[in-house]
Amino acid sequence: MSEAATEPRWRRLPEERPKQILDAALSVFAERGLAAARLEDIAKLAGLSKGTIYLYFPNKEELFREVVRTTVVAYIARAEASFQAETDPMQSLLTWIDGYWNWVRSPVFPAIHRLVSSELRNFPDLAEFYATEVIERAHRLVRGILERGMNAGVFRRMDPLVAARMLSAVCITHANWYHQRNTFKSIAHIPDDVLLDQIRDFFLNAMRPDTPYATQHA
Repeated sequence: MSEAATEPRWRRLPEERPKQILDAALSVFAERGLAAARLEDIAKLAGLSKGTIYLYFPNKEELFREVVRTTVVAYIARAEASFQAETDPMQSLLTWIDGYWNWVRSPVFPAIHRLVSSELRNFPDLAEFYATEVIERAHRLVRGILERGMNAGVFRRMDPLVAARMLSAVCITHANWYHQRNTFKSIAHIPDDVLLDQIRDFFLNAMRPDTPYATQHA
């Protein structure tokens, strides 16, 4: 076996250390929860020393923030940038739903959602961070798309923030069922693309305007 092959990962791949740490942190958070997670366990799983983690992250709370920033916040930021040049609100909405559905189907989503639902009440600073950087930011983005569509007559007039919350609720609920198909057997046999079509169809019909546009695009 070569010398390079026997070297620890942290020595051979220094440029990958942050990602190694974040991947390990998410795994430990998912298995043990945020409160019970220890930096020692994260370091061991990442193949690093505990001291190396401190070179990048001061504590596990900042690790959680960075996991969120590099996953869902990064997706929201990409969507914000791409929609700046998009003039068709219907296309923007469909693109958002497709991308959001891909995100909530990812293996990262159930771990983060479980932490947010069960533990962040004990970490008020992290709860505020998640509310501001993820929930409010995503709702604000979708609200803007819906407002443009309402002004163009593409969607029916209603409170766009309420509509944004409803879309988020439908996607997240179905994602929870998707990740627990042994429990929620009613969707176990439904292919992923069909579930997405059902979500799209439900929401677009809920937002259908009482105008000639609705008839022409039925």
